[in-house]
Amino acid sequence: MSAQDDLARENRTSRWPTLTGRTWGSMNQSTHRVGLPAEVLDDMAGVVGAEVTVLGRLPGGVNAGALRVQLGGKAHAVLKAVPRAHPNQLDETLRARRVVEHMRGRGYPTPAWLGVGATATHVWHLMDFVDGAPAAVLTPSIVEQLMEIIELQAGQASEPYDHWLYAWRVATGQESALGGLSGYSSVVSGLVERLRLVCAGLPPPREAPDMVHADLNPSNVLVRDGAVVALVDIENAGSGTRATDLTTLMWHSFQDPLDGVRGQLWTRILVVVGWEGATMLAATQILLQLEWPIRLGRHDLIAGVVKRGHRLLDELSALR
Repeated sequence: MSAQDDLARENRTSRWPTLTGRTWGSMNQSTHRVGLPAEVLDDMAGVVGAEVTVLGRLPGGVNAGALRVQLGGKAHAVLKAVPRAHPNQLDETLRARRVVEHMRGRGYPTPAWLGVGATATHVWHLMDFVDGAPAAVLTPSIVEQLMEIIELQAGQASEPYDHWLYAWRVATGQESALGGLSGYSSVVSGLVERLRLVCAGLPPPREAPDMVHADLNPSNVLVRDGAVVALVDIENAGSGTRATDLTTLMWHSFQDPLDGVRGQLWTRILVVVGWEGATMLAATQILLQLEWPIRLGRHDLIAGVVKRGHRLLDELSALR
């Protein structure tokens, strides 16, 4: 796996009675070890009505990270808590819970959310623990399973959080946060200019009919014995086109065993959104993949992103 994929796994990013039988000393010690304020576990315990014990960190997660916890000395669960960054953060997390409930009712394999809440400093959510490991690599079998899972998202938009319209704004240069990319280097500038030319004049999308996961990278795909058992980190889910998630898979499938599967991905994307829509989504993926390593100062990753970006555009151009 490349250094870029390793950091993507680290960075993924990327929007609930009274406690009985709790031991204050053990809780305070465990929260200290993981760097999480005790108030967060206090709030969670009050919502779920059970003793909470932190067992340790899980791979992935952001800020405070994903923590494996035990409820009432029995069931295991996963806690994610992030520092408050803006006033609407709890509302966004509640939106994600509604998406989870809606999609689970349609057979979508994402863990049930057991609770959502907020303290003065953090917003948190608690979900079922799933026995599976993040996909180390995307094998052809895993990609094919994911393509079928993504079809469950068709026509299932349930929240007005439009990733489709956002992609259009990114691809057509209307997102100010991405406006400084061209000044990074001549090679980045060349790729950004190519993207601007290919996206010039693209009309805004007319509808957002599908549910969108919005972060379907390998670290958010849990696998057991070669089978996909869960899709996690669904906090940014919303509406749009399911081709958004297919395009993310496309970005993470640049290795030899997947060359054949890439053709299947492109075919499905073009069926769902056509060539102009595929161009918009590819451009958005490339620009966002450029933005975060530049923002984090991971200059060693830029050349790889630029190479992938040009290859993605070359493949798309050949399909026109």
